[in-house]
Amino acid sequence: MPVNDNPFVAGDLPPVTLDIDVLVGRYADRPGPTGEPAVVAETLAANGVERAAVASLRAALFDVRSGNDEVAALTGPGVLPVGGLDLRDPLGAEREVVRLAERGFRAVRLFPDEQRVEPDFPSVRSVARAATVAGLVILTGGDVRRFWRPLRGATVVFLDTHFYHLGDFVVVARDEPGFHTSTRLLNSPDALETVAAHVGVERLLYGSRAPFYEPVVPRLRLARGALGPSGVEAVTGGNARRILGLAG
Repeated sequence: MPVNDNPFVAGDLPPVTLDIDVLVGRYADRPGPTGEPAVVAETLAANGVERAAVASLRAALFDVRSGNDEVAALTGPGVLPVGGLDLRDPLGAEREVVRLAERGFRAVRLFPDEQRVEPDFPSVRSVARAATVAGLVILTGGDVRRFWRPLRGATVVFLDTHFYHLGDFVVVARDEPGFHTSTRLLNSPDALETVAAHVGVERLLYGSRAPFYEPVVPRLRLARGALGPSGVEAVTGGNARRILGLAG
C-alpha cells in the first residue's frame, strides 16, 4: 500500500522547529525512560525536532536549583532551557523566578500534578504573578478546567489540554489572549481546527513530552489536518518563538 493511502503512516510529517514540552531526568516512582539528555536529544533528532523547550524533573521533584542549573548547562542550539518551580514552596519559587529571569530564562514550568498542588492553593496565583512580572512565559501541567482561574492575565501554555476538555479551553481562551495550548492530546479528528476556528491558530503549540510520550503522534495529526502549510508552520515552532520572544 502506498504511504499516502495509509492514514497511520506518513512520509510527509512536518518538521518541528520548537517543541514546547520536553523533559530530562526520570520519575523515581515509576518505570520508564531515564531521560538522559543525550538520549532525549537523539529521540528528538530522530523525530524531526530541531529545538526544544527543556525542563528538568530534578527541579520538579527533588531540588529546584540544581535541576535548573542542570538544564542551563545543556549546550547547543537545540536546547531552550526552561526553569522548573516548586509550588509547595511559594517563597522559594518566587526567589527562583527572580534568579531565572536574571540568568536569561524565557519560561518557567509548573508541575501541579507531580507536586500534589491544587489550583486554589495560594502558591499557584502568587508564583504566576511573579513570573508575569518577570516577563516569563508559564508552561503548566494540570487540568485546564481547574487551573485556568489562578493563571488569568498571564502568558500560559497549558500542556495537558485533552480533547475531551477542548470546549472549556476555548471558552476561557476567548477572554484570555495569553492562553495557549499544547497539541499533544488534541488528537480527535477536528480538535486543532476547532481551536483555530474559535480563537486562532496562534494559540496552538506543538508539544511532545518526549521522552515519555511519542513525538510522532502530534506530528501525524498535523500532517493529516486541515490547518494548511502556514498554520502547520506556526504550530510547529512559529507560535512558540513568538510568545518566547525568539528571533525567526
